Amino acid sequence: MAFLHANKVLFQNLLLLFFFSLVSYATDTIIQSQPLSDGTTLVSKNGTFELGFFTPGSSTNRYVGIWFKNIPTRNVVWVFNRNNPTKDKFSTLSLTKGGNLVLLNQNRSLIWSTNTTGSGSGSNHVVQLLDNGNLVIRDENDDSNNEESFLWQSFDHPCDTLLQGMKLGWNLKTGLNRFLTAWKNWDDPSSGDLTSGIKLGINPELVIMKGSVEYYRSGPWNGIFSSGVFGFSPNPLFYYKYVQNEDEVYVRYTLKNSSVVSIIVLNQTLYVRQRITWIPHTRTWSVYQSLPQDSCDVYNVCGAYGNCMINASPVCQCLEGFKPKSLQEWDQMDWTRGCVHREPWSCGVRNKDGFKRFDGMKMPDTTHSWINTSMTLEDCRVKCFENCSCTAYANLDTSGEGSGCSIWFGDLLDMRISDSGQDLYVRMATSDAIIYNDAKHKNSKKVVLMVAIIVSSAVLMLLTFCYIYMTKVKNEENGIWTEEKDDGGEENMELPFFDLVTIINATDNFSYKNKLGEGGFGPVYKGTMLDGQEIAVKRLSRSSGQGLKEFKNEVILCAKLQHRNLVKVLGCCIEGEEKMLLYEYMPNKSLDSFIFDSTRSKLLDWPMRFNILCAIARALLYLHQDSRLRIIHRDLKASNILLDNNMNPKISDFGLAKMCGGDQVEGNTNRIVGTYGYMAPEYAIDGLFSIKSDVFSFGVLLLEIVGGKKNRTITDEGHCDNLIGYAWRLWKEGIPEQLIAPSLMDSCNIFEAVRCIQVGLLCLQHHPDDRPNMTSVVVMLSSENVLSQPKVPSFLIKNISIEGGGQSSGSQKSCSINEVTVSLLNAR
Repeated sequence: MAFLHANKVLFQNLLLLFFFSLVSYATDTIIQSQPLSDGTTLVSKNGTFELGFFTPGSSTNRYVGIWFKNIPTRNVVWVFNRNNPTKDKFSTLSLTKGGNLVLLNQNRSLIWSTNTTGSGSGSNHVVQLLDNGNLVIRDENDDSNNEESFLWQSFDHPCDTLLQGMKLGWNLKTGLNRFLTAWKNWDDPSSGDLTSGIKLGINPELVIMKGSVEYYRSGPWNGIFSSGVFGFSPNPLFYYKYVQNEDEVYVRYTLKNSSVVSIIVLNQTLYVRQRITWIPHTRTWSVYQSLPQDSCDVYNVCGAYGNCMINASPVCQCLEGFKPKSLQEWDQMDWTRGCVHREPWSCGVRNKDGFKRFDGMKMPDTTHSWINTSMTLEDCRVKCFENCSCTAYANLDTSGEGSGCSIWFGDLLDMRISDSGQDLYVRMATSDAIIYNDAKHKNSKKVVLMVAIIVSSAVLMLLTFCYIYMTKVKNEENGIWTEEKDDGGEENMELPFFDLVTIINATDNFSYKNKLGEGGFGPVYKGTMLDGQEIAVKRLSRSSGQGLKEFKNEVILCAKLQHRNLVKVLGCCIEGEEKMLLYEYMPNKSLDSFIFDSTRSKLLDWPMRFNILCAIARALLYLHQDSRLRIIHRDLKASNILLDNNMNPKISDFGLAKMCGGDQVEGNTNRIVGTYGYMAPEYAIDGLFSIKSDVFSFGVLLLEIVGGKKNRTITDEGHCDNLIGYAWRLWKEGIPEQLIAPSLMDSCNIFEAVRCIQVGLLCLQHHPDDRPNMTSVVVMLSSENVLSQPKVPSFLIKNISIEGGGQSSGSQKSCSINEVTVSLLNAR
């Protein structure tokens, strides 16, 4: 009997398999009562795309994927469960009542899901394969195909293929990053180490990464295309659309002929990113474009100030006016150390400092740059000339007659001659430079106007000169700088005053070897006084208009704040155009240099990290409650936490802090300052700041210290979460301990670390009223009382810093729509 029963079950299964092999859904929709089984497919209404189960190459794994239905050589463009395959031939793709698309095996165990939640069982949701290849979950009664109405869509979770209409880039409101990830190999669609997407920053760029190493960079968008990609230029096949505003940064393409099939694929071959087009009469895929195009496309192959010229021999040439940093290495075809100035130049000195124009250049890496959309090219030249850290400038937008301003600081990296290139003006000694003046000052009317302005203002200058001179002499005699009144009405602020000569001697004339870092305000140098005391000198850039406001703000605050976990200011210097702050020197630099470094992170065990967390919490409590004025820091992050000899943390950089009078705990501003990724949502979106804004930043910092990863880091190859989203998902799944950095496992108190994660999630609540104040946070960290359960936190993240160092003033803007300024805030 057992034998007959077994054969009966086998016969039923074979019959079921045979039935499935004959059936293909004629609809493009999955509903709750109609799951998709292995052997059946879902087809878009126009018959272009098909979804079903497949096995790639010689693999035995089963996946759910989307491919072109009418192309005989199956080219899978999207995989549902790429990192969670099944071997079960009886798996099904089903839609739950709550609107969650799930892949279940024969035993009804979950293999993979979209992790979506609808409006409840009362809503009728369907899964639909659209004509553009987008798999969406939507309300059954809404057929508008508006992406904002979708509960979930596959276009938000690309695999290795970019289809027409798919966005590659960021939703800045939600923190969603849409990027391509190559298959591990031809037989394995799981995530490889090759990715391609938009790198956020001051001037976003398309990049290809091999693991954490940048492999290719497109160059910034210049209004028409990117200066390093010929594929962005006009062509008969497609056109690109680039969007950058306060909500989104992305690029996508549209085919000019709807009958053409053309896609972009990221793979592990020599040419990692290819546009391929289907040729019907040959029944083959034809490669239209490949990246890298040639050896000059590899990131920074020629080093600093090196120009890659594919038709030259060797391909790497120093820019005119520069020479190899190491001639011996250069002659051996090792160009990694790049080039240096052939002749020294004197900053800001006319006839000894100028610019040379280089035509057809791929713009340098924009990591250390600044932009303004409203400046003319001549304004841009003046701006760069006045800042000794500025090394080059160019038009931001080359459409029309050219407009806007791009300025670069530090070494110029990853340049080449490009068919899509533009003019780049590089700073060098005047003997090597041609000083370009695009405003044509020789115009006689402008000259007359200039003279009239100078003459009319001469009298005023003479009247004010004596006052300025006498004030300076008086301050030097007293050895102090006095600010009569600050924003809170307090008077008689005093700090020790140091003369410029003393600081020049201490820093070896601001030697590059003493440079600790550079922010939007300017560089920071290490110095040694005559008595052997080590100091850190923050030097305000001469052209930093907003930086003066931050400088005064920091001077005022630092004179009033006294706490063991706040960086101590030793004095200041104001002489001529020089404005500097002197700090105690912190030999271990910033916290981020430890927790985000795979080697140095091991030096911070759990007890040290927990002590750092508690100390930062106490310092914030002092700022919010116990200081003479209530202080909202507004830029709390790992790079602004400095560590002394004993690894004690000290909060630094009060240039963006806000003083509140009396019992004031909140305010409103049109000038958003801080760092996206750490900023509370109500502040980043509406400009509403409060002590709860700092609490939110502390929550991000807490998760980073425990997890050892940056908030913007993709934390799990199966999800596109930032650190907050990853922590929340682990918390919901009941496994928060998986967030803890691997380097901490030997020293970690698991209960204490999980409690910290819970405190962090409470600090990250979307509504300010749901977040604890710092008094409660200090108590929660130091006690074992039962904590409340967190609600869904805010996942807001952007990877840029805004108004961090005051690199702009007045009407200067960082991008075309949102009126904020991006600044560099390096660790120091």
